[in-house]
Amino acid sequence: MPSLLEDDDDRHHSFRNDPKPCREDQTEPFPLPSLSQSCPTDLDGHLHYHSLVTTVRGRHDNSYVSSLAVAGKLLLAGSSDKDILSWERATLINPDEAPSGGDGGVGVVAACAGTVKSLVVASDKLFSAHQDHKIRAWRIRSQDLNLNHPNQQKYSRLATMPTLGDRALGLLAPEKQVQVRRHKRCVWVSHADVVSGLALSRDASLLYSVSWDRSMKIWQTSDFRCLESVGHAHDDAINAVASSPDGRVYTGSADRKIKVWKKVEGDKNHSLVATLEGHNSGVNALALNSDGSILFSGACDGSIIAWEREDDGDQMVVLRVLLGHSKSILCLKVVADLVFSGSADKTIRIWRGFEKNYACISVLNGHQGPVKCLAAAVDCGSSSNACFVVYSGSLDSDLKVWRVTVPFL
Repeated sequence: MPSLLEDDDDRHHSFRNDPKPCREDQTEPFPLPSLSQSCPTDLDGHLHYHSLVTTVRGRHDNSYVSSLAVAGKLLLAGSSDKDILSWERATLINPDEAPSGGDGGVGVVAACAGTVKSLVVASDKLFSAHQDHKIRAWRIRSQDLNLNHPNQQKYSRLATMPTLGDRALGLLAPEKQVQVRRHKRCVWVSHADVVSGLALSRDASLLYSVSWDRSMKIWQTSDFRCLESVGHAHDDAINAVASSPDGRVYTGSADRKIKVWKKVEGDKNHSLVATLEGHNSGVNALALNSDGSILFSGACDGSIIAWEREDDGDQMVVLRVLLGHSKSILCLKVVADLVFSGSADKTIRIWRGFEKNYACISVLNGHQGPVKCLAAAVDCGSSSNACFVVYSGSLDSDLKVWRVTVPFL
């Protein structure tokens, strides 16, 4: 199948495979060991509403939004042309009030050196992961961004990680260098390939990064030091990372496995405490519910598995397999009791959970390319309905804003 991209930017976050199509009315068992498929058409018989609020075209025809994050009143987006963009969420939701022709007041708040693969926000700091193997930290302050004229201001860069000091110490101490390829060594604090994902600890004191070099690193957000590195965390590229409120860290890889890490009492470093095997293809996306008790994982074959923790242990068991997408799952987002999934089949599906059952309640159509990233937030509501705003970035160069309304269960 021909490539959707000219470069190899997404070679591990695969959507090029041609998986067996899955249908909502599929009755045959899903080909996973000891798993049965589950995609009920509804949970409560109530109506669910969704609408497309606005579409923001890409700044350049050959660029697309590669990552999204909600930061208070702002929506931040990383792009394939190496910039970090900012919109006022209020004017995206109400485009008629936008001061610049319906684009929500878009502005470039940071210019980077590589495609922005992931964004996370910790209070007044923004962390971005890049294709050039680095992580960058930015200062977010109200005075840094004039919301009326966003193009006139930019965020200040606090650090590039690993820091120059960390790299210098590694170069001066050969024992702190690691073999990354047959004829290449680098300092242990450096990623040797694309940094594919970021996640923050509950108190935002730690930043977890994963890479296509198969490693996971733990950073201190206060001074940007690398505290720990797990060199061969997986047997193939790592595509996703998620952090639970209880301190567990989950990594998903092209090796089809999800690994669970935590710092055991008395130990200095994180240890592997469980390996979750169930997917028949590479894992592209991970997301946790609010209390960390349920993990959602999306794979190249279009399946989403909901995992539930056994008691208070580290092992998780399959709760449900959610089918409906016909191509790779590229992104997942959980808000309240809703799960949003973006796929290479150009659609966004909305799943709702109730008493450990999950239903596909809506399908958002409109993108002309694979849905690369998602962000979502609670919006207005009423005594009988909850309202959410969903932001989606696609390889078709569009950023779309959706409003979703669901009844309270």
